[in-house]
Parts: sequence; C-alpha cells; structure tokens
Amino acid sequence: MLLIPLQATPNQTLAVTLARQAAQLALRQNGRNIYFDLLLAGSYVVRSRICRDRQRLLLDAKYRGFVGDFLFVDTQGVNNPQFAGLGSRYQLVYLAAGE
Repeated sequence: MLLIPLQATPNQTLAVTLARQAAQLALRQNGRNIYFDLLLAGSYVVRSRICRDRQRLLLDAKYRGFVGDFLFVDTQGVNNPQFAGLGSRYQLVYLAAGE
C-alpha cells in the first residue's frame, strides 16, 4: 500500500511510477463528484471513474494491463472525497497486486 500525494485543488494531474509502470493520474471535481482517469503508455486504463470512499477504482479493468489498484479513504468517516480535503482527510492509496 502506497499513499499518493495530492493537493487540495479541484483539478490535478500527477505522473507516478508504480510497480515499474509510468502512469499518469488525473482527478477533477465536477459537481459533487471527483472523477479519476488513469493513463498508461498514453492509453486510458480508465476514464471518468467516479471516486467513492473505500471503493476500488480499477477492479474491473485488470484486462487493460495495469498492475494494482487505487482507492480513496476518508480518514474522518465514510464520505466520498471532495477536493477541499484531498491529501489530508481524503487519501488516495495505491494497492499493489495481491493487496
């Protein structure tokens, strides 16, 4: 399990290397939801996945070649993430294969 550092901003993009995979993550707030994109080698693994508390973001995307998964954790309850709490209350976690 690895914590992905986030900023408390409504739209952000991060380049990260996870399990030897150079990935690009994008988060954007639209209305009451945060949406998650993951690109690997310039191709989308998932696009516009709604982020929910403790719900895996890639569970049904294994066939697309990404090793591992992501989920948000509300450290103060069970609410879905909102941008004002990203990186503090709402933590984005990478789960390696098998976690």
